[in-house]
Amino acid sequence: MPRLFKTGFSNYETLFDYAGKQAQAEEIEQRMAAPDFWNHQEAAQETVGRLKGLKSVLKPMDEAIRRVEDLAAMLEMAEEDPAFDAEVPGEIEQLERLVAALELQTLLSGPMDDHSAILSIHARDGGTDANDWADMLLRMYLSWAEGQGYDVELLDRQDNEEAGINSATIAVRGPLAYGFLKGEQGIHRLVRISPFNSEGKRQTSFAAVDVSPEVADTIEIDICDDDVREDIFRASGAGGQHVNKTSSAIRLTHFPTNTVVQCQSERSQHKNRATAWKMLRSRLAALEEAKREAEVAAKYSNMPKVGFGSQIRSYFLHPDQRVKDSRTGHMATSFHSVLDGNIQGFLDAYLRWRSGNY
Repeated sequence: MPRLFKTGFSNYETLFDYAGKQAQAEEIEQRMAAPDFWNHQEAAQETVGRLKGLKSVLKPMDEAIRRVEDLAAMLEMAEEDPAFDAEVPGEIEQLERLVAALELQTLLSGPMDDHSAILSIHARDGGTDANDWADMLLRMYLSWAEGQGYDVELLDRQDNEEAGINSATIAVRGPLAYGFLKGEQGIHRLVRISPFNSEGKRQTSFAAVDVSPEVADTIEIDICDDDVREDIFRASGAGGQHVNKTSSAIRLTHFPTNTVVQCQSERSQHKNRATAWKMLRSRLAALEEAKREAEVAAKYSNMPKVGFGSQIRSYFLHPDQRVKDSRTGHMATSFHSVLDGNIQGFLDAYLRWRSGNY
């Protein structure tokens, strides 16, 4: 029995390319030890992110290998002493959970999945309720990112004068952030008794989420300067307050794809311009990734439309509390728990659904 466990798990080592990932991690650590490693900050940070991504697989893999060895030893002892039998099921259960998590990692194998993510939220139909709903989604993603140990930077925020936001953009930085979040792209629908309606009527409101991989300057994205218009304007804070005396906010419009990005998080026009261009390059990289995924999805005619402009998930506060994903069928019965950032079940379900294993 122990030998069979070890033989079976060696197949998983091959599946996850354990030896290859270990060699890559060691090579990166050697590069990081070079005295000139931090001379190019962005390239260095990209390399560090790559190492974190590799270790996010290697660490649980090391633990799984250790548990296989422990289980093998436990089974040997159980053959001699039946008192150890009671401990075997618990050890197997923990090992199965660990392997299931590792199998999920194999679904994060897209060319951009290991990148950080740029996530934008836009209020859509529903008036003030939609603005409030967009703000609720922003807090949900911030809570999820914090719980996962990701670093978050607010790149842009446009507050609504009455409540909530018109739009907001954040960068979620860490291993596999884009791989996990890319399935959030699309329309999110909220059904509730409106707090902004004096008659207490039920209101349906919508917010759109857009997700792009954060692309480093070291990755080439072909953009013709003549295809982009730059607009400079004055940034403003919440409710139109704290208006800058100088025009520092930057908006870029890419005509061929009708892509618009803007940044006003910095007082420096130069910094806002650099961030806006990074956002544009990331958005165009996401469009290319979407084309590639569309070609794969076209093989499955029963798959519903996925992407910006499609309703992917509904959140209900009335008449009952539940959140249901229209693609995977995954459902949670605690609305407030989901809005507190407990969305990993939806993210995992999407990955399995996309692979055809859901």
